Amino acid sequence: MTAESDEIQGNVAMDRRLGSKAPEFIRKSRGLHLSWQVGVFIVGLAVVAAGVVMLPLPGPGWLVIFGGMAIWATEFVWAQLVLRWTKRKVTEAAQRALDPRVRRRNIILTAVGLVIIGALLGYYVWRFGFEMPWRIG
Repeated sequence: MTAESDEIQGNVAMDRRLGSKAPEFIRKSRGLHLSWQVGVFIVGLAVVAAGVVMLPLPGPGWLVIFGGMAIWATEFVWAQLVLRWTKRKVTEAAQRALDPRVRRRNIILTAVGLVIIGALLGYYVWRFGFEMPWRIG
């Protein structure tokens, strides 16, 4: 077998896993399966909407959004493909972040940023003083 045929076999095996994960008795009935899909869509939509609300508010917004996508992925191929793409991108980003040169650069940039913020904060306190909030008259 060639590398190309191995890749095709892998894609075919991967594509078999795409699609509905509903129980067999639900998939047998078209009406029941459609109702199941509508229910999964509504639950996933509610979870994704809660995640979107949590983005500017305190809470794990992105985690909840990905949870809603995972709910959708139990039934919809497009959500399975989006999650597969997202996993690949997160893995690539994690690998890049583990690169020693990138880590060293990030540490240096963080240290420089903290020194600048500390200097600005020190100047502000020196110039205007520091008053505790409960003593502000």
